[in-house]
Parts: sequence; structure tokens; C-alpha cells
Amino acid sequence: RVVKEDLFTSIHIKEFILEVRDTKLGPERITRDIPNTSEKMLDNLDGQGVIRIGAKVKSGDILVGKVTPKSDSDTTPEFKLLNSIFGEKAKDVRDSSLRVPHGIEGTVIDVQRMSRANNDDLQPGVEETVKVLVAVKRKLKEGDKMAGRHGNKGVVARVLPIEDMPYLDNGTPLDICLNPLGVPSRMNIGQIMETELGWAASTLNEWYECHVFQSPSQEQIEVKLREAGLPATSKVMVRDGKTGEFFKNPITVGIVYFLKLHHLVDDKMHARSTGPYSLVTQQPLGGKAQFGGQRLGEMEVWALEAYGAANTLQELLTIKSDDMTGRSKIYEAIVKGEPHTAAGIPEAFNVMVQELRGLALDIKVYDSKGKQIALTERDEDIIKKQTGAF
Repeated sequence: RVVKEDLFTSIHIKEFILEVRDTKLGPERITRDIPNTSEKMLDNLDGQGVIRIGAKVKSGDILVGKVTPKSDSDTTPEFKLLNSIFGEKAKDVRDSSLRVPHGIEGTVIDVQRMSRANNDDLQPGVEETVKVLVAVKRKLKEGDKMAGRHGNKGVVARVLPIEDMPYLDNGTPLDICLNPLGVPSRMNIGQIMETELGWAASTLNEWYECHVFQSPSQEQIEVKLREAGLPATSKVMVRDGKTGEFFKNPITVGIVYFLKLHHLVDDKMHARSTGPYSLVTQQPLGGKAQFGGQRLGEMEVWALEAYGAANTLQELLTIKSDDMTGRSKIYEAIVKGEPHTAAGIPEAFNVMVQELRGLALDIKVYDSKGKQIALTERDEDIIKKQTGAF
């Protein structure tokens, strides 16, 4: 019912800005004529190359078409040769259009254009600015975060049709079911008192003002519940929506104030196959914005150790992270269909060794046979000199 009646539906407006600059090679232009772009991609653009209001857009779609002049150094010698043979003048511009970022879908609700020609106040070097506003309608769904007034926050685990929700003896279905384990450990009893008084207030059609540290006592709440003709404990027998049978124990029922928080699952949902790595540690970057990987922290390592999942753990800590040689070897093995090779040394270890060497400590690494392992190219040269193998 909560989802159906749009009780927690929110509209989010995202702003995308494109700046047209005057570059050293010439001015950038807003245009519909974009190189290497299919006509289908340009369907929603007007004659000037700006998206029309009301268009439905998804990630990767062009909002504003823009081309930037490119220098001759950008073109390859082969390309220059072909152009001279066929006598074609290569397009001396590159596509620098404003596109919808990864994971965003919505409707364009407004386009604002500001230019120096209209005496608008713009930053130096900027000739024109285009702002596109995209609205996204988000219904409540699994994974969205909600909270009451007492720090009783949590995520929606399941959305059920009205007929499957538990219901009272008079047929009223419940809107939200909370886990009772959210009360004892956190000791926020206020949420239970709010549930009870809220039901009485709703039935009697009254409003109550409950100040902090001046809350009504349990006795006062009971008086109001009796006045409303409700059970003094606010506990009633509830029927299972699927079977129609009563649940084993009476359940606290009432009316509370509930909010949807700005931690929505659509903004958080993220997955990565391959992506960028940090330059120093060679580990995958973190976070959705960087298209990063999932962090495997200390506690996750303990969990895998408890299961005895040694191979999984080694894979996660080496070839799926910062073992550079292992990464390329495993790729090769997968492509060729061979069994994968042993993991190498994580780059983080090399970084630590270099850090210690920076503290003037002479650190060397040896294998089980007493042979020195080269961690850097410089190490290799030193070992070769020592062994006389050149």
C-alpha cells in the first residue's frame, strides 16, 4: 500500500553543466553535427544540438552536442597519409559532448543557456554555459533506507502486495513491519511508546505535544488507549496475510512517524568487472564514482579464514587486487583455458619495502632455498652483478 499510494515516492533533480570555451586551437561549438555518432543518438536533440525538454534519457545519451578543435598532432601518420591519398579533409574536431553519467535515468525538465553575447556573468574563458536538469522519480523499493524518530533506522527488506501483508482481525492490513530485535539492544523505548500513543491519537482524532524529557508516562498512554477502546498494551493478535492464520503471539501495533532517508539503493548499487587501479598500490580504486572495487577488510578476511577458504582468500588478496604479474598471467591462463598459475608478490609489499629502504634500512627478500628475490629492476641489476651473470 505504501508503494502503491506513493507515500514514500520522491523526485530527484540532477543538474548537468556544459561549458563552451575558447581554446588555443579555436572556439568550441555546440552543434548537432558530431563526428562518429549515429543518427539514433541525435534523435532527441534540437537543430542546435541541445536536448529537448521532456525527453527520456538514460546513461550514455547525449544531452548537449559539442565539438572541440583538435590539433594535427592528434591525428596519426597513417591517417594523414590516407587523407593525402584520397584528398579528403579529415574532420579537425573531436566529440566533447555532455552525456548522461553511468547509472542515471530520467526525464529532462529544463534547459538553461547563458552566453557572453547576452551579457551573462560567466567565468573567464567560458563563452557559453548550458545547464540541463534531469528529474528522476523514485518509488520506495528494497534496499532504500528508512527511519523513525528514535534512531530506529533500517533498510527495506521486502515489498509485498497488500493481500500478503499481515492484517488485523477487522481486515486492516499493516503498512510496515519492523523487527522486534531493533529495540532491546538499542534501548530506544520511545519508539514503542510512540506506536501506542499514535494509535490512540489516530482513533480519538487528537494531537499530542510530547516534549523531550516530559514524555507521557505509561499510565497516561494506557488511559488514552482505553479511552479509544483499544487494548491497554497496544498488543493484538495479527493474522498472516498468506495463510489467514493468527500468529503465535500478540504483536504491538500502532501508528508511527516514518521517513525515507537520502540513502537510496539506486545511487548505491554498483558492480565492477575490470576497472582503474591506484597508481601507488596498484589496488583497485574505491567507490562508485571511481568505478572502484569492493573493499575486503580485516573482518572479511577473518570470515573467510573461519570457513577455511584459503584459495578464495589468496585470490582476493593477490590476483584480484595488486599482484601485477599474477593479474596478467591469470588473464592469459583463462584465455588459453589452462589451469591458473601460483600467485606472486602483492604490490603493497613492494611499496612497504621501498618505504623501509627510504628509512635507510637494507631490506632483501629471499625464497625458501636462500635465493634472493628481485623486487625491482634495480634489484635485478644488483643480483646480476653479484652473480656475475650478464
